[in-house]
Amino acid sequence: AAASAPPGVVSAAQGPSAAAADERPSIAVLPFENRSRLEDDVFFVDGIHDDILTQLSKASALKVISSTSVDQFRDTRLPTRTIAERLGVGSVLVGGVQRAGNRVRINVQLIDAGTDAHLWADNYDRELTVANIFAIQTEVAVAIAGALKATLTPGEKARLEAMPTGSLDAWKNYQLGRQKLARRTSTSLVEAAELFRKAIGFDPEFALAWSGLSDSLALRTLYGDLPVMAGLDLAQEAADKARELDPGAPDAWASAGLIAMLRKQDGRAQELLLQAIGLNSNHSMALKWYAEVLIDVQRFEEAERHLNKAAALDPLSVSVQWNLGEALEAQERFSDAALHYRRAVDLDPLAPRPYIRLAMLAFGAFHDYVAALPLAQRAAELDQAGPESILLLARLYWDLGDDEALDGELARAERLWPDNAEVLAFLAVRAQWRKDWAGAMRYVNRLMQSEPDHPAALVTLNHMDLRAGRAAAVLSRYKASHPELFQPGAPQVDTRNFAVALDVAFAMEQDGKIDQVHALLDGCAQVIARRPLLGLFGRAPLDAQLLVLRGRRAAAIAALREAERAGWRSYWRYYRDSEPMFESIRAEAGFKAVFDDIERDMARQRAEFARRPKHAPLDLDLPR
Repeated sequence: AAASAPPGVVSAAQGPSAAAADERPSIAVLPFENRSRLEDDVFFVDGIHDDILTQLSKASALKVISSTSVDQFRDTRLPTRTIAERLGVGSVLVGGVQRAGNRVRINVQLIDAGTDAHLWADNYDRELTVANIFAIQTEVAVAIAGALKATLTPGEKARLEAMPTGSLDAWKNYQLGRQKLARRTSTSLVEAAELFRKAIGFDPEFALAWSGLSDSLALRTLYGDLPVMAGLDLAQEAADKARELDPGAPDAWASAGLIAMLRKQDGRAQELLLQAIGLNSNHSMALKWYAEVLIDVQRFEEAERHLNKAAALDPLSVSVQWNLGEALEAQERFSDAALHYRRAVDLDPLAPRPYIRLAMLAFGAFHDYVAALPLAQRAAELDQAGPESILLLARLYWDLGDDEALDGELARAERLWPDNAEVLAFLAVRAQWRKDWAGAMRYVNRLMQSEPDHPAALVTLNHMDLRAGRAAAVLSRYKASHPELFQPGAPQVDTRNFAVALDVAFAMEQDGKIDQVHALLDGCAQVIARRPLLGLFGRAPLDAQLLVLRGRRAAAIAALREAERAGWRSYWRYYRDSEPMFESIRAEAGFKAVFDDIERDMARQRAEFARRPKHAPLDLDLPR
């Protein structure tokens, strides 16, 4: 059974300092000094540091800052008090590790951040064995908990004393794998998977190595070149093995939760991630992933609360900051969202994703393509491993009407990633818009070889069938992929399938099944009404499509006009020229007028961007 949800924290409107609501003693374990000065020992020292941090995080009575944030202070000369203020903690653990032959020496000191007083210190000099390494880590964690007057439960004591592996070689490869995993690049994820496999080779019963392997495979479907279905199947096998070996390991539950999230199994993902959080209240990544699921199911305020909790544990995490931006964007708090996206850029100016989020906010919420394009270009410069930023550039050029630049970006994406699902999906939609039906089918067929249920493949096929009057074929295809929408009298419409439900309702209408349409549209209306008009989760032009299907054509045109005046521009050329649901209003003067005004605005912004100096500094301030 899933653990109960962790308590909510404060609203993001109050800022990061709101984490003070967490009254637990708080500690940051700063990166340890490598006192052997040998480069080969860096991974070993970092492994000791990460393990001690992990051991401390098992104590629910302590608030322990994540390794992502403390790593920002590697080799720092900042005073302890300054570091503690930035991390929001009352105490700091510092230390050093020296490996000399077959011995290991570890020195650690616990410092009160407010007074610089030493609360506790100890030295360990022992033979280098995996048993001794784990014994030292356990002793340090227990001593610190005692010094901070944090009570350990019997279960936590048992977890602290458990030895995850008896193989030093397995431990070494696992630590190297974790360090590669943290980089989140396509190359590092491949390397991480190989290192976790090596660890498993030395100790097939090492549950944490199986969990690490699962995460590296699952994340490769996001950041790398691993096909989604095949990659998640492999990740699932590893996560299942981890839970089988150690049902009490929070990482194993979090790994399974990540896979369920990527499979869009929202209920299952919530259950698994809450179990991980229940086992370790300091598991910032499980909190972050749980919040991502809440965003997907439109529980935006609750997601914000959990992201604040994650930010308190990992205040310098780039990904937590951009997730916070997404949660705020979903609530139409666009300026607040921009602050968090900029915060992510400040934390890591070389990370592409924050620039992508800022670019999408610029055009999606502020209809500012002149600001969005340089941000997307910067992301593309930084992101050489995946197509996300190039496809974003293609999307911007399509909206701006710069077809030459659009074709150039798509050609580059197809050359670099010919089998990537998102690249093929974009190419299929673009070909369909150009009425290149044969080309659209080629891309769809290639896409369906790896992902037969990809939304873009289904939409392209179904729109082509609808144009040809083959509504029955559309319904047959959707019934196989979304049977929940065909339940008599009670179709199950939710945040994941409501756009498909609109297509199904349209196909049913075309096929004469009018009696089944209303229940679908009622379900779609409930989902759409909870979305903001603009931004990452904007309802425009979905609300206009809904009104068309209800037979309210004038109201649909009015909704498009409202969206245009508010700044909606995304994929406007497709909706003007190709969207089947707008066929009944495409000849209306009001419809044409809306899109004529959008086209004039896009021509203006295209000309303004052309006047922008090539080497103009990047402007991160939104709105401009």
